[in-house]
Amino acid sequence: MILIAFAWISALLVGGGFALDRVLVGAVTSNADDQLEYVLRSLLVSAEIDPVGEVRFNREPADQRFLEPYSGLYWQVSSPGQETFPSRSLWDRELAYGAPHRDRGVHTYDSSQFPDEKLRVVERDVTLPGSKVRWRFQVASSREALDAQIAVLRRTLVRSFVLLGLGLVILAALQTFYGLLPLRRLRIEIAKMRAGRSNRISGDMPLELLPMVEELNALVAHNETQAEEARRHAGNLAHALKTPLTVIMNAATAQSDDLADTVIREARTMRRQVDHHLARARAVGRRGSAHSRAEVWPSVESVERAVQRLYPHVRIDMSGPKDLIAHIERQDLDEIMGNLVENAAKYGGGSVFVTVGAQAGFVEILVEDDGMGIPEADRIRIFDRGVRLDTGKPGTGLGLAIVRDVAEIYDGTVTLEESEDLGGLLVRLRLPMAG
Repeated sequence: MILIAFAWISALLVGGGFALDRVLVGAVTSNADDQLEYVLRSLLVSAEIDPVGEVRFNREPADQRFLEPYSGLYWQVSSPGQETFPSRSLWDRELAYGAPHRDRGVHTYDSSQFPDEKLRVVERDVTLPGSKVRWRFQVASSREALDAQIAVLRRTLVRSFVLLGLGLVILAALQTFYGLLPLRRLRIEIAKMRAGRSNRISGDMPLELLPMVEELNALVAHNETQAEEARRHAGNLAHALKTPLTVIMNAATAQSDDLADTVIREARTMRRQVDHHLARARAVGRRGSAHSRAEVWPSVESVERAVQRLYPHVRIDMSGPKDLIAHIERQDLDEIMGNLVENAAKYGGGSVFVTVGAQAGFVEILVEDDGMGIPEADRIRIFDRGVRLDTGKPGTGLGLAIVRDVAEIYDGTVTLEESEDLGGLLVRLRLPMAG
C-alpha cells in the first residue's frame, strides 16, 4: 500500500509539476516579451524619416542600457540595401535581419547569433510615413535575467514538490501503519485463540472491523457447537450401545438357552440406535450449507404416496400453497414428514390432514389425525428416544426423537397439540423459510 501510494503520488506530482512549470515559465516569458513589445511600440511611435531619408527618433528611449555597450538591451532599425540604424549598446555588432515578414504583426523568438550571449528578440516590419522602404524594427534583450528567473522558479518548484511528495508519502505510511494496526491486534487475538489462551476475539475494535470480528466469533461459536454436538453424539451412541452389548455378553457368558433370540433382539435395538444417530449426523453435516433448499409440497406429496401404499385404508388430505421452500435438505424433510405422516396413519383412526402454510418467515406444516391423541403430560416425554405410549403396535420409539433432532438442527421446532377439527393429535412443524 505504501509503495502504491508512493508511485501514485510521484506520478501525480511529476505530472502536476510539469504542467505548473509550463504555466509559470510561460507567464514569466510572456511578461518579459510584453516589456520588449512596449519598447518596440515606443520606437515605432517616435520613429520618422528625415529629409535625407534616414530614420530618426523624435525622442530617445528612456532606458539607459541602450546607451551602454553590450548592456544586454538593444534596438536596431534595418532594411536590405539600406543603412542600418543600431542602438549604441550594440556597439560593433548587428542584429541579424533574417527572413522578411509578409504581415504587420509582432514576431518573437530566441536567437543565438552572439556566441557569448543568448537573446530574446521582438521585431516588426513597418513602412514609415514619407518612405517607401519597409523597415524592420527590432528590440532584443539578453536571456540571462529571464533564464535566471526561470531557474529560481524551477528550483523553488522542485523543492516544494519534493517536500510535498515526502510529506504525502510519510502521511500515507503513517495512515497505513495506524490504519492496519487493528488488523495486527486482530491477528494477535486470533493467535491467542489458536494457542488456547482465549476462546473469543475481545477488545475494542474499530467500527470497520466489528462485522468481521462478529463473524469470526460466530464462526468460533458455531465450531464449538459442532464439536460439542459431535462429542455428545458420540457419547449418546456409546451409551446406547453399551447396554445391549452388556446383555449380549452376559447371555453369551452364561451360555443362555435363548442366546440367539437375545442377540437378535439386542442387535435390532442397536441397529435402531445406529440408524437414529446416522440420521442426525447426516443432518448436522448438511446444515452447514447455506444453499439448503427443499420444495415443501413435492416432499409432502411423495410422503403421502408412500404412506398410502403402507396404509391403504387411511385417508390423507392435503392443503396449502404449493410454492413454499424451506431451508432444509430435501432428504431430511422427507425423513421428517415420513415419520410424522406415518405415525398419524398408524396411530390415528383413519383420517390424516396435512396443512402447509407460511408464518413470520417460517414454513409451518400441521399434521393432524383422528386418533386418541397424546395426553398433555406426555407430550414432552414422547420426544425422548425409545419412549412409546402404544406398545401394541410395531415401532422403535425413535420417530419423534429423529423429527425433533433434525428440525432443531435446521433451527426449526416441533410441538404437539390437540387437533380441534379431527380430535386427535396435531403436530406443528416449523422450519425456516428459504429466501
